[in-house]
Amino acid sequence: MTWKSVNFDWNHIRAFLVTAEEGTLSAAAKALGLTQPTLSRQVSALETELCITLFERVGQRLVLTSSGLKLLEHARGMGDAALEFSLAVTGQSQKIEGSVIVSAGELTAAYMLPKIISKLRREEPGIDIEVVVTNEASDLKRREADIAIRSFHPTQNDLIAKKIGEEVIWLYGTPEYLDQLPTIPSFSELKDIQIIGFDRSNSLTDVLNKQGWQLSKKNFSLITSFQLLQLALCKEGQGVIFYPEQMGDQEPNLVRAYEHLGPVMKLPVWLVCHQELRTSLRVRRVFDFIATELSDNFY
Repeated sequence: MTWKSVNFDWNHIRAFLVTAEEGTLSAAAKALGLTQPTLSRQVSALETELCITLFERVGQRLVLTSSGLKLLEHARGMGDAALEFSLAVTGQSQKIEGSVIVSAGELTAAYMLPKIISKLRREEPGIDIEVVVTNEASDLKRREADIAIRSFHPTQNDLIAKKIGEEVIWLYGTPEYLDQLPTIPSFSELKDIQIIGFDRSNSLTDVLNKQGWQLSKKNFSLITSFQLLQLALCKEGQGVIFYPEQMGDQEPNLVRAYEHLGPVMKLPVWLVCHQELRTSLRVRRVFDFIATELSDNFY
C-alpha cells in the first residue's frame, strides 16, 4: 500500500458521513457531541483536502453533490470498519471499570432496572451505566448499546443471546371500568371493550384475531406508544391495557380483566450482546449480573 496517498483525516471523514446521514449540520453535531462550528470546519477541511465540493445547501438541509454521492458508500464502509475496530478494542478491555450502555423497553426500565442498577452500582462502583430507554430494537452492531433486553431472539450471527424467561401478558383495567362489561365465555366474545393501543397498524389485531378474537379498529379508539401514558389512561378508566403480570399486579388501582380466560400471551425475554463485547470483563460482568437479577422476575 502507498501510505502517502492516504492524505485525509478520519475525523473529517466521520464528519462527512454523519452529516450526510443526518441531513443537517445541527443534527450531525448533536449525534457526534460536537458544536456545529467545529463540525462545519471538519467538513470544510475534508473538501479542501480532497479538492472537491461534497454538499450543496438547499433550504435548511445539505444535499450531497455528485462527488459526495460517489464517496458516501466508501465513507460508510470506513464507518463500519471503525465500528468493528471499536468493538474489538472494547472486547480486549480487562478492567472492571468504564461505561456500559444498556438498552431496555419503557416498562422494563421503569419497573425493574432501578433496583438492579442500584445493586450493581454498589457492587461495581467503577462501572458507569447508561440506559437507553426505547421500545425499538437498538442496533448493537452500530454501538447504539452494548447490551439489550428484548422480546425476540436476534438473527445476526455475531450477536449472542440468553433467554431469561417469559413475560406473561394480561389485560388490566380498573374495577369500575370492568364492572361495566359483560361476562364472556371466551375472548372471541370480546366485542365492545376499549383497548388502549400502541399504534394504528393492524399487527397486534391480526395476531389476536388469528387466536379467535374478534377485534376491529373500533376497539382501539385511543392510541399511544408510550406505555406509561397507557397506564395512566387505564387508571382513568379509559379502557384496558396489555400489561406484564409482574408489573400490572403491583398496581393497586388495576385488576386483571377476564382472569378466568387466562393470560393474553407470553413473550420471551432475551438478553442480547455483541459477541466481541463478551470478552470485555466489564460488559460480561454487567451482562451476567442483569441476567441473574432479571431471571427472578420471569418464569
